[in-house]
Amino acid sequence: MHLIRGLSQLEPFKNGCVLTIGNFDGLHLGHRTVIKKLAERGKTLELPVVIMIFEPQPLEYFLKDNEPSRLMRLREKVIQFAKLPVDHLLIVKFNRYFANYDAEQFIDDILIKKLNVKHLVIGDDFHFGKARRGNFALLKEKGKVYGFSVEDTGSYQSEGLRVSSTLIRDALSAGDLAQAERLLGHCYSVCGRVAHGDKRGRTIGYPTANIKMFRKNTPINGVFAVTMTGIDGLEFEGIANVGTRPTVDGDSRVILETHLFDFDKEIYGRYVEVHFKQKIRDEMRFQSMEQLKAQIVKDVAEAKNIFIQSKFKEAEQ
Repeated sequence: MHLIRGLSQLEPFKNGCVLTIGNFDGLHLGHRTVIKKLAERGKTLELPVVIMIFEPQPLEYFLKDNEPSRLMRLREKVIQFAKLPVDHLLIVKFNRYFANYDAEQFIDDILIKKLNVKHLVIGDDFHFGKARRGNFALLKEKGKVYGFSVEDTGSYQSEGLRVSSTLIRDALSAGDLAQAERLLGHCYSVCGRVAHGDKRGRTIGYPTANIKMFRKNTPINGVFAVTMTGIDGLEFEGIANVGTRPTVDGDSRVILETHLFDFDKEIYGRYVEVHFKQKIRDEMRFQSMEQLKAQIVKDVAEAKNIFIQSKFKEAEQ
């Protein structure tokens, strides 16, 4: 997959391309269905498959601190796109200039002159351009003029529910990881590089691998049974806390701290993935480090029991 960082780095596709546009936050089952459909069109037309995404996401630009929680950081998104039938990923910087881009100008300058689009797969509720004037109907109309076809993505349903990033955020916020997994097609996870912390966990017997979340809002909070991958091709069981550590320092920055069971390797700087299996409890403030340690003992026991029960269920199937 070829990564294109900005419109200035984009070279027009001589023979054209097939394209879809969106945030693709979470790359859930609905998104993957759209990409599969687009790849099929690309194969039929013998044209490259191009995805256009925005950074920051439009609502992050407009709503600032009130933005919805983000399921994926940009790097996580790029990694997942690389596993799909995508030839080019175009990352467009969403700023004031782009927000004020006229809808017709967007079609003329970007879709036609920059991308030479021949087939566009887009949601029928998609809006773009200044004051959100651009829509599915306008694209269909312009397609007839410029010679490109426009196809509705349709809606992907799971158990009678329309799969969406919003629905997944709601499930994660409620601690319903099973529902989130059904909508995503896999369990929710967070990727990142293990960073040095204050090493306070070591002093109470529970060292942690710390990952900075690098986002203002996170869809999950609390203590979870997790697994970690990205180390020697193995999967390690553990327990993780996502939050601001109110007992320790109450910082406003959200951090992911993972304690792996029976693990003593140094993994600072390693890029790992933490997979959230089941929520144990919400994050809480304790009156002392002794109380915190006592609760961690209980949390670890519960997490280990969760993994034992999971193995029993797998053995019975």
